[in-house]
Parts: sequence; C-alpha cells; structure tokens
Amino acid sequence: MSITPGPNNVMLTTSGLIFGLRRTWPHILGIPFGVAVQLTLVGLGLGAVFALEPRIQICLKVIGTIYLLWLAYKLWRAAEVRETDIAKPITFLQAAAFQFVNPKAWLIAVTVIAAFVSPGDGYTARIALVCAVFAVIGTPCMTVWAAFGAGLRQVLRDPMKLRLINRTMAALAAATAGLFWL
Repeated sequence: MSITPGPNNVMLTTSGLIFGLRRTWPHILGIPFGVAVQLTLVGLGLGAVFALEPRIQICLKVIGTIYLLWLAYKLWRAAEVRETDIAKPITFLQAAAFQFVNPKAWLIAVTVIAAFVSPGDGYTARIALVCAVFAVIGTPCMTVWAAFGAGLRQVLRDPMKLRLINRTMAALAAATAGLFWL
C-alpha cells in the first residue's frame, strides 16, 4: 500500500518537484514515524474506539478531504518551479501529524493490526515488528515518489509543461480526496 497513489505520495511528488529530494527527506521520514504511532495506537485499542464511534472516522475523512482539496487548489495555481524563502517543505513532525487526518493511513493501520498482529504473548513485540517492517518497506516506496518529483524538476523548465504536471497532480490529489468517500 505504500507505493500506491495516495495523499502522502502526491504530496511527496510535489515536494520533490518543488524542493528537490534532499529537502524532502524530513517529509519522507516523518510518514513512517506517524504511521508507527498510528499502528501502535490502533494496536492498543483505538481500532475498537473507531468501531464504537464511526463519527470519529467521518470527522477525519472531512479534515483529510479539505486538506487534500486545499493542496489540489494550490497545485492547480502553481505556475513555476522556483526556490523561495516563503515556501518551505513539509517538516518531519508535520508529515507525522498528517497521518492522523489521512484516511488511507488509518485504513492501513487498522488493516495491518487486524491482519498481522494476533493477540496473546508477544503482542507488543509484534506491533513493534509491524512498525519496523512498514518503515523498511515504506520508506523506499515513498522515496520513489519524491525522486520522481525531483526528476521532473530537472525536466520541467518549460512553464507550459510544468503547469500541465501541476494540474495533473492537482487533479490526482482532488480525485484521491473523492476516493475517501467511496
């Protein structure tokens, strides 16, 4: 699930495009950290809370949808790749925190705990193992998306091509937000 398109990967591609791979590393590393916290919380019982109170998930979907649509709007209006002191890449902690409004990340956390962490002796160790496996598999997958954006950065010196890529990424971000509701 880490390599498939979703909010994190759209944001990583965009960050790679705008800031380059080196400045996107905190974003890349913040995602598995945030997911590890999510996996731990779900493993400790938050999944049961979601089952008892589905309105929490709906609230998270609304917040995640609004955030992705805002990102899509910003991408749609972006005209050129340029270094600026005003724009800053997403930080490690921002990337980690984003996982808590990312419906795909919650889906991953609930699914992984239900499918791969059986109750009983060693439960905590199995949660830790799942977190480590996610980081080891997920980090290279996410790096591919950021590197793709960074690679586009070198190619997209033509403002028309860049506008096409930005609008394509904006459409993908908006479509991802729409998929939250299926």
